[in-house]
Amino acid sequence: MTDETRMAPAEQPEGGREAGALPVALPAAQVGGESKEKYYVRFTLPQRYLHAVLFSSFLGLAATGLPMRFSENAVARQLASAVGGFGAILFFHKFCAIVLTLAFLYHLKDLAVRVLHGEKGIFWGPTSMVANWKDVQDIIGHLKWFVGLGPKPKFERYAYWEKFDYWAVFWGMIVIGFSGYAMWFAPFFARFLPGWALNAVLVVHGEEALLAILFIFSIHFVNTHLRPGSFPMDMVIFTGKETEEEFKKKRTLEYERLAAAGKLEAKVGDKPVYWWVNFAKIVGTIAITLGLVMLVLTLFGYFGGR
Repeated sequence: MTDETRMAPAEQPEGGREAGALPVALPAAQVGGESKEKYYVRFTLPQRYLHAVLFSSFLGLAATGLPMRFSENAVARQLASAVGGFGAILFFHKFCAIVLTLAFLYHLKDLAVRVLHGEKGIFWGPTSMVANWKDVQDIIGHLKWFVGLGPKPKFERYAYWEKFDYWAVFWGMIVIGFSGYAMWFAPFFARFLPGWALNAVLVVHGEEALLAILFIFSIHFVNTHLRPGSFPMDMVIFTGKETEEEFKKKRTLEYERLAAAGKLEAKVGDKPVYWWVNFAKIVGTIAITLGLVMLVLTLFGYFGGR
């Protein structure tokens, strides 16, 4: 008897089991109705922690930034009064900005360390977040598939919309971050920036922040969680793992590449624990709900709500 099988009693006739009847061997995957489905690691624990800090601080920045951006709005004034006024909101806004900045700097440090250690594929190749010709082909192929003019393209480790999401956040961190700190430490920046530039950063910070809110809470949410195949929530960023079926379906080319290179088994991980999956669902649901509420409030404030 191998490890792949376990012993289970044979079905007994009405008069009881016949003498000398042998037990029937059932595959382990069938005992107790349990599945032995494989799970593959997509994101490491530090990457998941970093994402948690990122989305938590961004939610905080959006929740505190919107009342200041639409301070003439009655709803914004009521929210400000509920937490102690606009001074308190500004304090929490700055705190979230520091947290997000530290997360961004940690990410840059991680990239630098990986490059110095000779990790290949960061800037080019199938595992890179940098756009390449394959992404252009995928966009064209996807558009054709949408209208029934071709097959659905197969994707590598990162699809073109995931790369777009990444670089949108990267760009926003630089533009929104610099303009925000220029306003925060205006006397310092006034030493080498003309007066018109300090006025410009106020406009840039507010408009770019609105763009980031609209993008994250609509495009990113839809691409990641609300599209078919992931609705109502893609759990991989919370658990770090996905099933073999999800891996094959969503990242077919990566699965085939790793299988051909004999590296697929190295990515096998344990099944996510039950309590963590439920906890992640609660946290994810709260984050998505808050994001959608702030998206509605942003549109309400931007189009003249009073």
